[in-house]
Amino acid sequence: MATVSKRGNSYRIRCSCGYDTNGKQVMKSKTWKPEKNMTQKQVEKELKRQTVLFEEECQGKQVQGGSVKFQTFAAQWFEEYATIKLKERTRERYMELSQRTYTAIGHLKLDKINTRQVQCFINQLGQDGTNQRTKGRLSPKTIKHYLSFVSTIFDYAIRMGIVKENPCKHVILPEQAKTEKQCYTIEETQTFLQLLEYEPLKYQVFFTLAIYGGFRRAELLGLEWSDIDFQNNTIEICRSSLYTKEKGVYTDTPKTAKSSRILKVPQQVILLLKQYKKQQNQERLRAGDKWNITNRLFVNWNGMPMNPGTPYEWLKRFCDRNQLNFYGVHAFRHLNASLLIHSGVDIRTVSAALGHSNTTTTLNIYAHTFAQTQARASQAIAEVLKLKAE
Repeated sequence: MATVSKRGNSYRIRCSCGYDTNGKQVMKSKTWKPEKNMTQKQVEKELKRQTVLFEEECQGKQVQGGSVKFQTFAAQWFEEYATIKLKERTRERYMELSQRTYTAIGHLKLDKINTRQVQCFINQLGQDGTNQRTKGRLSPKTIKHYLSFVSTIFDYAIRMGIVKENPCKHVILPEQAKTEKQCYTIEETQTFLQLLEYEPLKYQVFFTLAIYGGFRRAELLGLEWSDIDFQNNTIEICRSSLYTKEKGVYTDTPKTAKSSRILKVPQQVILLLKQYKKQQNQERLRAGDKWNITNRLFVNWNGMPMNPGTPYEWLKRFCDRNQLNFYGVHAFRHLNASLLIHSGVDIRTVSAALGHSNTTTTLNIYAHTFAQTQARASQAIAEVLKLKAE
């Protein structure tokens, strides 16, 4: 809001135009001098009009901070926002995306970057040769992450009063092909479980929990024995175990607020867990003072948390050895969801069991599976009506 002060025969009107990149408020001022023949009432009326016009002028202008280069402001965003607000893996991912982004638009000033320039950058990412590893183009999903990174920087700049608009708002992303989630059939799952019985107990427990609980890999690796209620047959998810190059293996909160949940599991899973706990106690005694007390279910020989990549690599070798299809660890989560949906479990219950942030996420991922179930239900209704008609 503008302030007005009288200075001799004139008036000074001051108004805020937001804040610069250092958080300092940017003020602009204007001097207005009444004409000599104006009455006091006319002066007051015109002064109000001049004040409103100046306020509108300041609001329509970008502040001085908009002249900062994108790379300079992005560095400030990493320090002021990303380090504090974002999860470690998200921040690390944005750091990986920053170099290619800086090469394209890092030298441009924030208030000079328009939608067309961002669109050209996005289009370049989809050209052959962009992917340094495959020499092909980047995937639509990766390109979307780049746009998200740039857009997040501009959103912060708007909140700080640096610029008025986000040029990413109208950028067009490449079409992302919708593919059906790969997961095991019932027969493949039964074969998998049968073969799993001859493997180390640690991996029997890991993949049995993945199938029956639909847990994320990070959630499984974050499980501690105190999360298992052996009396009520429940498992509580309240942490994740993750890895970054900078921090190594570390503990974090679950992916979303609704990812924290308690699930009931069959008695046979609980019995397997009891057997595994007994074995781990024996391993702890053998390791002696080299054992690190972490209370984790899935650990290395010395009790330290297992690396998140270990289950993936073990599963790949297991599938190759037994000539099974390899879909990755996350496929067991899709399997769990598909089994729940095909069993007629409602969308809210499926979403809660998977720890999704909302039911829309579940519907988007498993739209095809729900459609198949609905089709079977419709066919069943048709069969009943047909019988009655006859």
